[in-house]
Amino acid sequence: MAFNKQERRTKIKLKLRKRIKGNPETPRLSVFRSNAEIYAQLIDDKGGKTLVAVGSVEKGIAAAKVNKSEKAKMVGKLIAEKALATGISKVVFDRNGFLYHGRVKSLAEGAREGGLNF
Repeated sequence: MAFNKQERRTKIKLKLRKRIKGNPETPRLSVFRSNAEIYAQLIDDKGGKTLVAVGSVEKGIAAAKVNKSEKAKMVGKLIAEKALATGISKVVFDRNGFLYHGRVKSLAEGAREGGLNF
């Protein structure tokens, strides 16, 4: 049985979501990667709310003349900065069905450098 990319990612995502839950103290850091952009958000699954959201379309990041991996690292640092400003220092990382490689890994490293623990 052959899956296309989207079906494969959905299957992986659901398998991961069984184990990963976010709460107000340790929200879930969810990553979405499109071909051109990357987005990250901190989600409280118990309350069903997005606490902080950042994307590579933000003014300071979109204007930077760097490659996509470096933009992902900048997004990670920015979400860490915003999370620390709201009093969140510990998160649970949700790669959202994407491989922990390339831009997803860069975002995670940027968030760690910014001060988030996961």
